Amino acid sequence: MIDWSRVDELVDEIGAEDFAEVVDLFLDEVEIAIVALEKCEGNPVVTEEQMHFLKGASLNLGFAELAQLCLKGEKSAASGAPDTVSPAQVRDTFESSRRKFEQDLPGRLAA
Repeated sequence: MIDWSRVDELVDEIGAEDFAEVVDLFLDEVEIAIVALEKCEGNPVVTEEQMHFLKGASLNLGFAELAQLCLKGEKSAASGAPDTVSPAQVRDTFESSRRKFEQDLPGRLAA
Protein backbone atom coordinates (compact mmCIF):
# COMPACT_ATOMS: atom_id res chain seq x y z
CA MET A 1 0.00 0.00 0.00
CA ILE A 2 2.75 2.46 1.02
CA ASP A 3 6.28 2.34 -0.38
CA TRP A 4 8.07 3.26 2.82
CA SER A 5 11.47 3.23 1.13
CA ARG A 6 10.25 6.11 -1.06
CA VAL A 7 8.96 7.96 2.01
CA ASP A 8 12.30 7.49 3.78
CA GLU A 9 14.16 8.68 0.68
CA LEU A 10 12.02 11.80 0.42
CA VAL A 11 12.44 12.62 4.13
CA ASP A 12 16.21 12.23 3.73
CA GLU A 13 16.20 14.48 0.65
CA ILE A 14 14.13 17.37 2.01
CA GLY A 15 14.11 16.99 5.80
CA ALA A 16 11.27 16.23 8.18
CA GLU A 17 9.97 19.81 8.40
CA ASP A 18 9.68 20.30 4.65
CA PHE A 19 8.32 16.77 4.34
CA ALA A 20 5.33 17.76 6.51
CA GLU A 21 4.60 20.63 4.11
CA VAL A 22 4.89 18.31 1.11
CA VAL A 23 2.45 15.87 2.73
CA ASP A 24 -0.09 18.64 3.38
CA LEU A 25 0.20 19.88 -0.20
CA PHE A 26 -0.10 16.33 -1.56
CA LEU A 27 -3.24 15.61 0.45
CA ASP A 28 -4.86 18.86 -0.69
CA GLU A 29 -3.95 18.36 -4.35
CA VAL A 30 -5.11 14.75 -4.40
CA GLU A 31 -8.46 15.75 -2.94
CA ILE A 32 -8.86 18.39 -5.67
CA ALA A 33 -7.95 15.87 -8.38
CA ILE A 34 -10.41 13.27 -7.06
CA VAL A 35 -13.19 15.87 -7.01
CA ALA A 36 -12.32 16.73 -10.63
CA LEU A 37 -12.57 13.02 -11.49
CA GLU A 38 -15.95 12.79 -9.80
CA LYS A 39 -17.23 15.81 -11.72
CA CYS A 40 -15.89 14.91 -15.17
CA GLU A 41 -18.62 12.29 -15.72
CA GLY A 42 -16.44 9.89 -17.67
CA ASN A 43 -14.81 12.44 -19.96
CA PRO A 44 -11.82 10.45 -21.24
CA VAL A 45 -9.50 13.45 -21.62
CA VAL A 46 -10.12 14.81 -18.13
CA THR A 47 -10.02 11.31 -16.66
CA GLU A 48 -6.68 10.59 -18.31
CA GLU A 49 -5.23 13.93 -17.14
CA GLN A 50 -6.37 13.51 -13.54
CA MET A 51 -5.27 9.87 -13.38
CA HIS A 52 -1.86 10.88 -14.75
CA PHE A 53 -1.51 13.61 -12.13
CA LEU A 54 -2.65 11.30 -9.33
CA LYS A 55 -0.27 8.57 -10.47
CA GLY A 56 2.74 10.88 -10.42
CA ALA A 57 1.88 12.55 -7.14
CA SER A 58 1.24 9.18 -5.52
CA LEU A 59 4.55 7.75 -6.72
CA ASN A 60 6.40 10.78 -5.36
CA LEU A 61 5.00 10.27 -1.87
CA GLY A 62 5.06 6.49 -1.83
CA PHE A 63 1.34 5.80 -2.23
CA ALA A 64 2.13 2.75 -4.37
CA GLU A 65 -1.30 1.10 -4.48
CA LEU A 66 -2.99 4.36 -5.47
CA ALA A 67 -0.34 4.95 -8.15
CA GLN A 68 -0.96 1.50 -9.66
CA LEU A 69 -4.71 2.04 -9.71
CA CYS A 70 -4.28 5.43 -11.37
CA LEU A 71 -1.89 3.98 -13.95
CA LYS A 72 -4.60 1.49 -14.88
CA GLY A 73 -7.17 4.30 -15.03
CA GLU A 74 -4.89 6.51 -17.10
CA LYS A 75 -4.21 3.77 -19.66
CA SER A 76 -7.88 2.83 -19.85
CA ALA A 77 -8.97 6.43 -20.35
CA ALA A 78 -6.34 6.87 -23.07
CA SER A 79 -7.85 3.83 -24.80
CA GLY A 80 -11.34 5.33 -24.66
CA ALA A 81 -12.59 3.49 -21.57
CA PRO A 82 -12.60 6.16 -18.86
CA ASP A 83 -14.94 4.23 -16.55
CA THR A 84 -12.67 1.20 -16.04
CA VAL A 85 -11.44 2.71 -12.77
CA SER A 86 -14.17 4.67 -11.02
CA PRO A 87 -13.64 7.83 -9.00
CA ALA A 88 -15.07 5.90 -6.03
CA GLN A 89 -12.30 3.29 -6.37
CA VAL A 90 -9.71 6.05 -6.47
CA ARG A 91 -11.21 7.77 -3.42
CA ASP A 92 -11.46 4.51 -1.45
CA THR A 93 -7.87 3.56 -2.25
CA PHE A 94 -6.66 7.06 -1.38
CA GLU A 95 -8.54 7.10 1.92
CA SER A 96 -7.30 3.66 3.00
CA SER A 97 -3.74 4.55 1.96
CA ARG A 98 -3.97 7.86 3.79
CA ARG A 99 -5.15 6.16 6.98
CA LYS A 100 -2.27 3.67 6.82
CA PHE A 101 0.21 6.45 6.06
CA GLU A 102 -1.00 8.66 8.91
CA GLN A 103 -1.10 5.71 11.31
CA ASP A 104 2.41 4.44 10.58
CA LEU A 105 4.30 7.65 9.73
CA PRO A 106 4.96 8.93 13.28
CA GLY A 107 6.69 5.69 14.26
CA ARG A 108 8.78 5.70 11.11
CA LEU A 109 9.88 9.31 11.60
CA ALA A 110 10.82 8.61 15.22
CA ALA A 111 13.01 5.65 14.24
